[in-house]
Amino acid sequence: MPDQESKHTVRKIVLSIVAILITLIIILGFSGYHYYTSSLKPLDPDSTEEISVEIPIGSSRTDIARILEEKGIINSAFVFNYHLRFNGEQGFQAGHYKFSPSLSSDEIVESLKKGGSPITEESTGSITVPEGYTIEQIAGVISENTDYSEDEFFDLVQSEEFLQKKRDEFPKLLNSAYDAREDTLYKLEGYLYPATYDFYEETTLEELVTQMLSRMDQVMQKFYTDIDSQETSVHRILTIASFIEREGITPEDRKLISGVFYNRLAINMPLQTDVSVTYALGEHQERITYDDLETDSPYNLYQHTGIGPGPVNSPAEASIDASMYPTKTDYMYFIADLSTKEVYFSETYQQHLELRDELN
Repeated sequence: MPDQESKHTVRKIVLSIVAILITLIIILGFSGYHYYTSSLKPLDPDSTEEISVEIPIGSSRTDIARILEEKGIINSAFVFNYHLRFNGEQGFQAGHYKFSPSLSSDEIVESLKKGGSPITEESTGSITVPEGYTIEQIAGVISENTDYSEDEFFDLVQSEEFLQKKRDEFPKLLNSAYDAREDTLYKLEGYLYPATYDFYEETTLEELVTQMLSRMDQVMQKFYTDIDSQETSVHRILTIASFIEREGITPEDRKLISGVFYNRLAINMPLQTDVSVTYALGEHQERITYDDLETDSPYNLYQHTGIGPGPVNSPAEASIDASMYPTKTDYMYFIADLSTKEVYFSETYQQHLELRDELN
């Protein structure tokens, strides 16, 4: 057994190593903090120079940081980009700006949010993504209206590199999508906002898709806080919203339909939404058959409980709002009159059957 002197020597060596490690951690931490804070200070506090900077349409935060560093406006693109992400800074606008190296990072951020002079370049064209379109339908719209093919679109939106890059760019929007079930058909299904988008001669396919994600992120800003407080997820909200998008027309009906879905989920009752079946079939149908209800797919919510793997189309803001804030009732069923588009609700299955007989 080692004598007391040996034990004492070993203990001193261990304590010395620990002390050195702690000192190194403190030094590195202090150096890192100093580098971070100093990099956010004005590049040249005494400068009176104004430098013209163009932020192109579709620029990401990473793009903006790179442009500002290249133009000599900020110290470090890496630190500036980290600062934007850490503070959740968003809503930057494309345009022409006049920036001085004497500006602080916070001053630059505020200017980017207010917007510069508009970019007057005329668009080459535009595409319109209708509400409730699936990602496959969006691929068709892009193929018909741009020089990009459907294959190029799918290669992009299924690229792990692209998905990770967009997750880093829009973490609040895409974190839950990226962690969704393995049987999710397309991770970005439901996340490309339905709207009209201009594109230009130099617009890349990645920039076009990023615009769609950015627009959805802007729409979702008003919901993120409540999503966190309700301990739900963006993926769940958009999934339910995608069902509502195809089931209801008026805001009132959508909120009532949302309430029915949540009532069913609360008792582990299948949602039995036709929208899930048509997605499983790969085509939209006004009426589905009993054979269709037997379709073997995780998206078929006649066969499975819960909400399925994910969204089945791109919902608009009204449906997202209904998914977030359903009207609370005791309704468990609804049926629509396809000729009038009016929706009828009932609390019991017997009432539902009676309504169905009246409408058929």
